Amino acid sequence: MPDVAYADFAQRVLDDGWLPDPWLDGAPRLDPQPVVLSPERAERLCAAAEGVALACDALCQLLTIEPQLLEPLGLQPVQAALWWSSAPAWHCLARADVFETDDGGIQVCEINCDTPSGIAEAVVLGRLLDSLDGTDANRTFPARWVAMLRRIARSIGKDPIALTCGLISPTEQTEDLPMLLLWRHWLEQAGWRVVEGSPFNLQAHPDGRAALLGVPCDVVVRHYKTDWWAERQTVWLDEQPVLDAEPLRGPLQILLSAQLAGATAVVNPMGAIVPQNKRFLALLWQHRARLGAVAQSAIEAFVPRTHLLEELPIEQIHAEQALWVLKSDYGCEGDEVVVGAEVPPEVWANAVRQAIPGRWIAQRYFSATRDENGAQLNIGVYLIGGDSAGLLARRSVAATDRRARMATVRVSAPPADNERAQQSGGAHHG
Repeated sequence: MPDVAYADFAQRVLDDGWLPDPWLDGAPRLDPQPVVLSPERAERLCAAAEGVALACDALCQLLTIEPQLLEPLGLQPVQAALWWSSAPAWHCLARADVFETDDGGIQVCEINCDTPSGIAEAVVLGRLLDSLDGTDANRTFPARWVAMLRRIARSIGKDPIALTCGLISPTEQTEDLPMLLLWRHWLEQAGWRVVEGSPFNLQAHPDGRAALLGVPCDVVVRHYKTDWWAERQTVWLDEQPVLDAEPLRGPLQILLSAQLAGATAVVNPMGAIVPQNKRFLALLWQHRARLGAVAQSAIEAFVPRTHLLEELPIEQIHAEQALWVLKSDYGCEGDEVVVGAEVPPEVWANAVRQAIPGRWIAQRYFSATRDENGAQLNIGVYLIGGDSAGLLARRSVAATDRRARMATVRVSAPPADNERAQQSGGAHHG
C-alpha cells in the first residue's frame, strides 16, 4: 500500500483514539487490509487451536498426578510454587499461534496462556473496518471476556454484578496500554470498579482480599508474566546476568494468600507458568499416548514435533540445521528464537553452543504458506476457557516478531446455525 494511503489509514486510527501507535520505528505496524477467511477455513484454524488447548489441559491434569514429570521443565522453587498454587488450573484467556502450511496442513507452534497480547489491535481494527464484506471475527470478544470474569468471580462466591477488579501490569512498559484501557472500559461498562497498578502496589487487606493501591479486589487480572514474578535467569552462556533476578516474594505472598483463601481470584492462574514454558511442548509429544485419543490426535496433527534440545545429538542438530527451530523456555514475541532455515551456519552453530542446557527446545521447522508478497500469515486464535473467541492476523516475511504487521480477521459468510454464544464464557479448563 502506498505510504500516503497508509498515512490516511493511520490518521483514521489515531482519530479513533484507542490505538495511539500505528507506526513502529518509522514503519507501518498495522495492516489496513483484513484477512478474510471462509467459514470453513476459520473453523479449521479454530478447531486446531481448541484441540491443542485440550491436549495442554490433559497434560496439566497428568502433571498434578505425577509431579515427577515436571522435572524436564527445570522449575525453580518459586516457579514451582506458582504452579502448585493453582494446579491444574492454567487457562482463562490464551492465544494460539496457528499457521497454514504448504502441504495443506495446520500447525500450532505454541499457545500463549500467560499474558496474551494483540487483543486491542484485533478488536479495534475489526470495528474500524466493519464496513467491509464479511463478519468481524472479534465482534463477540468483549462480551465473552467479561462473561468469563463473571464466571470466575462467581466460582469464589462473589456477586458477579458488583465487583472490583484489579489490573496488574508492568506499568513502566506502554506497549500493551491500549489493551489494558480497553479491558478497563469493558469492565466499567459492565458496572465493575477497576483499579490499575503494578505488583509493587499490592497490599494485604484486612478482609482477606488482595488490595491494589489500597482498593480490595475481588478479581485480579494479571498482565504481568509469571516468569517475571519468579526467579529470572539468563538463557545464553555468554549473556550478562539478569537484573532484578530475585522473585517478587512480597507481592506474591499477598496475592497468593488472597487466592488460596478464596478471597481474590487471579486471572490468568499462576499455573500458566508450566504450559507457557515451551519445554512443555516437548512433554506433550513425550506423553501424548497417555493423554487420551483426542488429545493425542491433536498433538500429532497440529503441534510441530518438539524435543528437549539436549535430547538431540549435537551432530544431528548441525547436520539438520534447516529442519529445526530453537526456542528458549520463556522467550516471547520472537525473542530467543533461532530459525535454522533463516540464519547462516555460523550463527546456528554459535546459538547451539551458547544455549544453556535445560532451557531450550528444538521444534521441527514447517514451511508456512506465503502470499504474493512473500509474507507468511500467523493467525492468533484467542481462546476463552478453551473455546475460540476471536482472531488476530500477523503478516511477516521472517519469524513472527514485534515487526509483524497486525490485521484484523473477517469471516466471509458465517453459517447461521453455527453462531457462537455472545455471553458464554466457554468451558473453563482447570
